[in-house]
Amino acid sequence: MPATSPQTLHPQVLRAGDAVALVSPAGPVDPGKIDAAVAVLKGWGLRPRVYPHALGKYSFYSGTDEERLADLNAALADPEIRAVICNRGGYGVQRIVQQVDMDAVRRDSKLVTGFSDITALHGALWNHARLATIHGPVASQLERGGLFVSGMHHVLMSTEPVLLKADHASPTAKVRTGGSAQGLLLGGNLCILDTSVGTPFMPDMTGAILLIEEVNEPAYRVDRMLTHLGNCGILARLAGIAVGEFTPGDNN
Repeated sequence: MPATSPQTLHPQVLRAGDAVALVSPAGPVDPGKIDAAVAVLKGWGLRPRVYPHALGKYSFYSGTDEERLADLNAALADPEIRAVICNRGGYGVQRIVQQVDMDAVRRDSKLVTGFSDITALHGALWNHARLATIHGPVASQLERGGLFVSGMHHVLMSTEPVLLKADHASPTAKVRTGGSAQGLLLGGNLCILDTSVGTPFMPDMTGAILLIEEVNEPAYRVDRMLTHLGNCGILARLAGIAVGEFTPGDNN
């Protein structure tokens, strides 16, 4: 399978002066972390806009389903916005993803970045608009500096290829096997992928390279999720698996 398809929408990289949206389609976020993110983005010459409900809190969401969806769709439909940067993951995207304005996405493709719960949004944007998105840092991580800042700057503002190298010190390094594979890079958070099976936002993984990452999940749950994907026939159809960061949980 080729790395992309002829129908793939590839948004343009950002340039100084571009406006970018900061939205929270899932969980609530520390306002101080978004203040830091705004400062970083302004330092790149961008014009960050924090959307109305991005700093809110409603139970374990940043707002009601209607509020979070309104922010996301407004950002996707605004012709001035050139990137939609999710502030954090958490939980909540699956509750609103089927109401995302895919017509707006097809009319005017923009960069979309985030990870964890944002995996559901990535899957939906690929399935219904063939938008190539970025499974990468969220805005609330920019305050950490280092690779979070340099990595996001590279994927958002550079046309140079992104080369990912294995970290031999990572706990997941032992699962690495020899060989090579080519295919669409799809996937993201393992829990979200597992609970997306059978939904309209689960991509067809045939011939793809499956990216998986997870945080604070016990080993038995990781095993259970992988077993479920295997029992569904998904793993057998893959060209390869790219193992991202697995932050240890209990019983790791």
